[in-house]
Amino acid sequence: MVQIRSWYWTDAERLSNLLNNKNIWDNVRDYLPFPYTLKDADIFLQSHADNNTSVNFAILWHGQLAGGIGFLPKADVYKYSAEIGYWVGEHFWGKGIATEAINLLIGKIRERTPHIIRVYAEVFQSNKASMRALEKNGFYEESVRRKSVLKNERILDDHIWVKLLDEIPR
Repeated sequence: MVQIRSWYWTDAERLSNLLNNKNIWDNVRDYLPFPYTLKDADIFLQSHADNNTSVNFAILWHGQLAGGIGFLPKADVYKYSAEIGYWVGEHFWGKGIATEAINLLIGKIRERTPHIIRVYAEVFQSNKASMRALEKNGFYEESVRRKSVLKNERILDDHIWVKLLDEIPR
């Protein structure tokens, strides 16, 4: 059973243990530090723990912290769009957790930002499991930005996956 909830201060140690993993870091943006320390977890939780207005959530699997997921509402001419991002601890891979968490996040987006009509995710070319989780949630591959990402000293393609929620609010 998958749930998403606000982050708690008590998540710090588990968060640092899960994210201090090169295989996870290989599939996320470089602003997420590696190695990921308890201090990094504390810094993250300062902004997100016990915050009912946060757009970042802990992913639980059978009550156990298994990952993180969130969305970033865009501004200006992109104000009807939101980007999502997520990660799941390696020990939990292959259990459908990301797929269920994405579905739950879409519900949070509709609840907290009902004006959003376009939700998208950017996925590195090698992360086929993430692409499949998005596809299972009704996302479609809109485009591929060829050779647009530098990760681990390699140039990679960036796949843009999109889900349209509703029409433009009037």
